[in-house]
Amino acid sequence: MQEISKGANVSLTALSEDAGAVVVSLGWTSATGEGDADVSVLLLDENGKIRSENDFYFYNHPAAADGSVQLLGKTPTSNGDEDRISVDLTAVPEDVARIVVAASQYGGARFGDLDDLRMTVADRSGEPLVGYSIEDAGVETAFIFGELYRRGEEWKFRAVGQGYETGLAGLATDFGIEVLEDTEPTAAPEAATTAVPAPPEGGDATAATATAPEDTTASTTATTATTTASATVPAQTRGRAPRTTKKKVTLPKVAKKSLAENDSWRTARLFPVPSLKSDKEREVRATSVLLSVMAEVPELGRRLTAGFGAPAGRMQTFTEVPLPHGDTPRRPDGVIRVERAGKLWTALVETKTHGNPLKDEQVQQYMDIAARRGYEAVITLSNDVALDGSPVVDVKIDGRRKHKVSLWHLSWAEVAHQAQMLIRHEGVGNAAHAWLLQELLEYLQHENSGCHGFQNMGPAWVPVRKGIEDETISPDDARAVDVVESWERLIRQVCLRLGGELGQKALPVQRTRRDSDPRARRVAAASTLCADGRLSAELRVDGTSSVIAVTADLRTGKVRTSVDIPAPEGSYPLAMVKRLLRALAEAPADLHVQSLVEGGNGPRGTLERLRPEPGDLLPKDGAAPTGFRLSLIKGMGSTRGNTESGFIRGVDAAVDRFYHGVVAHLGAVEARGGRRG
Repeated sequence: MQEISKGANVSLTALSEDAGAVVVSLGWTSATGEGDADVSVLLLDENGKIRSENDFYFYNHPAAADGSVQLLGKTPTSNGDEDRISVDLTAVPEDVARIVVAASQYGGARFGDLDDLRMTVADRSGEPLVGYSIEDAGVETAFIFGELYRRGEEWKFRAVGQGYETGLAGLATDFGIEVLEDTEPTAAPEAATTAVPAPPEGGDATAATATAPEDTTASTTATTATTTASATVPAQTRGRAPRTTKKKVTLPKVAKKSLAENDSWRTARLFPVPSLKSDKEREVRATSVLLSVMAEVPELGRRLTAGFGAPAGRMQTFTEVPLPHGDTPRRPDGVIRVERAGKLWTALVETKTHGNPLKDEQVQQYMDIAARRGYEAVITLSNDVALDGSPVVDVKIDGRRKHKVSLWHLSWAEVAHQAQMLIRHEGVGNAAHAWLLQELLEYLQHENSGCHGFQNMGPAWVPVRKGIEDETISPDDARAVDVVESWERLIRQVCLRLGGELGQKALPVQRTRRDSDPRARRVAAASTLCADGRLSAELRVDGTSSVIAVTADLRTGKVRTSVDIPAPEGSYPLAMVKRLLRALAEAPADLHVQSLVEGGNGPRGTLERLRPEPGDLLPKDGAAPTGFRLSLIKGMGSTRGNTESGFIRGVDAAVDRFYHGVVAHLGAVEARGGRRG
């Protein structure tokens, strides 16, 4: 990672080939543990002003409808907080020249009271690219940490470090946002009056002012709807308690000791599932369970809908809602309605469970109904995992309609991932909400719920696998592309499960440019599959430098998981081997260890054989190893069915065993060896 100083700039494309999307992180620590700040993002035109109120993003407006900006929220660190922002630079409108990343404090707090103020920019895989530390913070109550800006066809990052003693209001004014000053005596938060900004095109603005709902986290001020360059700005509410992740409730990973007389007793559950027998029952129950918890636990509701354009506000959910459609009314599985400041955001929900596919015709009907009735979105929810450039369903969007409807997809694996992140790692507002999320997670993971995530390799899986074993498949067989696509979905799900367990983001690593054609990439991978019979992928866990390679060899029926680590600089070869073996003291005995040398591979052996003879890992010609490759090999299962066969479970189990048995022990070794991309 490159460190830069205040005022310096650097090209993101020069630092990474995968800089089409980045994750910006703002971090700080506090001696008291109570320091906090609110992150905000502004999109600016060539004149350095926002284009409209929708160009200002903060905790009550956390995501752009086009996916270009999304505030991911706070993550607690060992002694502070880190706020993360996802920025898809390929989706940023052409007339946006700069993206300013700032933070503000409230209640008289100053940035000089915080320590270790820092901003980092990482690529999509989580690899840090550039970092900047603020050393001169003092009485400022708002700070511009840095900005992303265009130069021709590339994006660059500049370390700004500009502070404001006038808080967020002073910062916002510089960029064309007018702030109405409070002239009335301070009222309780639930009675605060908020001016409503102009609604986006197609929105429903029924009033000029509204009373803030009781669950609003902070009052807001804004200019009137006739102001063209304005945005909603959070006010510095008097008496507001710091919003810090350290005060949120999480549940322990280890359950309390049971008081049952024997192990056969089943714990009473809020959402029982043993009686579910039909697909319809599963869909109705799953939809009702999820939507009810989303409405009661604001953190989950926001997490699952923010990326779809829903605002922060009071959420209500409904199931089996009859809606007119010609001669026959239609009943979508659910409806979500979110109200904020007199405006309403609405979405239809279509659910599938137990591996049942979504139906194009059915989703098309809901898109048409949503367009006619003014709904903002249709959300599909199924075991399938969405991929970039590969729709889960094919629908036609009528461009002649004035009201636009967005189509979004959620997988059950993603729902479980977000629930686990909240109750195990990030926390929720109170213990009752944590318990509700735990019950939701128990329901989703029950074998009868039908909500088990991606579990079907598709109809092409059996013939392609047989063709590879028999060496009869052609390199241009279209079915191989379908298998590659299913493989990508499986890897995405593996990342979701692993990330939820660890509390860290896990993402597939793409070696091609983000703007490359996904179809062309899959065709190339399918050709390789037909030639050598292997499916390959790489993934990275946020916070680690290790790239985990996963290879499924369909000819041998084996799954190989491996990681390459660099050799520490300045160490004697035998000493570095012994240090590596000590770090792997708890690793499986069948772990394969191979030394890497310039231009090729060196000696190798299992951990069991190398422990008494570490010198066997050194090249005989005396060459110093440049690194080591650690690998585990596991059978992938022989089941040929299209459901969640031994293959899907085998890949998931192989990654899980490799991470916990090998990668988790490599921290000290990687720190000595240095970080490499």
